[in-house]
Amino acid sequence: MPLSSVTDLIPHRPPFLFVDSIVSETADGLVAQRVWRAEEDFYRGHYPGAPITPGVLLCESVFQTGALYMARKALATGAKPGEGLPLLAKISEVRFRQPVYPGDTTLIEVKKKEVMGGFTMMSGAVRKDDGTRVLTLEFSVAWKMPGGNKTI
Repeated sequence: MPLSSVTDLIPHRPPFLFVDSIVSETADGLVAQRVWRAEEDFYRGHYPGAPITPGVLLCESVFQTGALYMARKALATGAKPGEGLPLLAKISEVRFRQPVYPGDTTLIEVKKKEVMGGFTMMSGAVRKDDGTRVLTLEFSVAWKMPGGNKTI
């Protein structure tokens, strides 16, 4: 069975998993999807009576999509499933454009910009399924082997 499920590829698990599925991928990018469910616990406090998805969790959905992209690349070069961990190294140029509410479906896209010194520089974007832009950002990730400093 090919590894295609999100949890086959990255170590994140509920309640800290913010990607539901992979929609598509190319050599330089990946698109994932997330449905933001009204019953998720963080909506109880952000904000009671007027719930909005926390921006930091929207950013995390982008970082997890980047980790999916990197895991697929690692597997293509011979890594074993579950070998390596994504480590966020830098975040910049975050722009929030629209809020996301319980029940919204988002498409999360990452694109590789360049690889340098063991770090992959990427751009990310979140859109609602109707095409409305939610956020854009730039970030860098290293794919590290557990228990050591080796970067894949």
